Order: sequence, then C-alpha cells, then structure tokens
Amino acid sequence: MPVTENALAVGRSTMEKGNTRDEILKVALDLFSVNGYEATSISQIADAVGIRKASLYSHFSSKQEILDNVVAAVLTGYDNHSIFANTNWDDPEFTRDKQGMTAEDAADMIQSQVRRILHDPAISKGRKMLMIEQFRNKELADLQTRVNYEDIIRYFEGMIRFLVRMNKLKDSDTEIMAAQLSSPITVWINLCDREPSREEKVMELVHKHVLQFFETYAK
Repeated sequence: MPVTENALAVGRSTMEKGNTRDEILKVALDLFSVNGYEATSISQIADAVGIRKASLYSHFSSKQEILDNVVAAVLTGYDNHSIFANTNWDDPEFTRDKQGMTAEDAADMIQSQVRRILHDPAISKGRKMLMIEQFRNKELADLQTRVNYEDIIRYFEGMIRFLVRMNKLKDSDTEIMAAQLSSPITVWINLCDREPSREEKVMELVHKHVLQFFETYAK
C-alpha cells in the first residue's frame, strides 16, 4: 500500500512531538541544575526550548510532571552506567577478571568513574540538581543520599571485602575503610563541579590517595 502524504505528515508530527518532549526534558534538567526546581518557571523552560507555554502543556501537564520525568531519566542513566549503582563484588562473574587486582588497577578504575561522573551530561547535571534540591524536596533528598553516599559506600565496602578475601588487604572495619577511601574522592568531585580547572590536579590526588590507601592496609 503506498504511503500517503497524510500518513507522512502524521509520522513527521509524531516524531517532532517526541523530539520536542525530549528537548523539554533536556532543557529542564539544564535549568534545574543551575537555578533549582522552585526558581525555574514553565515559561522559562518553554522559552529555552523555543515553543509557546501552551504548546509545552501538550507534552506535560505540570512542572512537577516534568521534574518526575527528568528524575526518572537521570536515574535510568545512573543505573545503566554508574559502577556504584549496579556492581556486585560478591558475584563470581563480575570478579572473575579481578583476582589479580593491584592498587594501580583500582586507581585507574576509580579515576575512570570519576571522569564519567564529571563529564556525562545527565549524571553531572542530575547530581547538581540533587545538590540544590536536597534541602527542599524529601524525595530528592533521599535520592541524593542514595547516589552520593549509600551506593558509594556499598560499592567500596564490596571491593574491600573482595580484596580481603583475596588476601590483598587487612581484615578490618570495612565500613570505616570504605569511608576513608571514598570520602576524599567525593569532596574532590564537588570541588571540580565548582572549579572545573582543577580536574587534572584532582585526578592526580585520586591516584595518589588510592595507592596510599592500599599501602596503608596492605596485607
């Protein structure tokens, strides 16, 4: 059956609507990560996208719905790409190629993740949005605790327990060890958010910090 002009027009309209919806979410994240949710208006989002306010409401019924979709998209990206979200150090398949992990290997792995955190647009902006909103929105405060504390501590505790089993590190309080390893790195990431020019120096510090941690707790 031949494709009619009307069908093509409907297809283009659907594609444009989908693209506009994605653009709204992208722009909203940009604005929320700088101004915060409360200080960002529907009009500002519409203006930044280049559409009328009424047109925006054909995609989302409210600013809250936009926020809900922004958070869902950020979480999906985080869950799919962050080693802190989906790594299980008790899984033999995951640790199969890590039996000989050295301090240098760990430093390289952590440096790589720090660069992803700093440069992945969705993760970086999502983190900044949570930083702003954590004092105004209980749900986002809980999410901030999860992604910037609980998941990180869980990841490093798992790594340390694994290295203890491999007889590479001393058996000590893994929660304290995880906090000692991760807390300076979190501080340095926040520093880079404020002052991006410090990134290379921070990368050097991360490398030296991980090596010193391994030296301190070496078996």
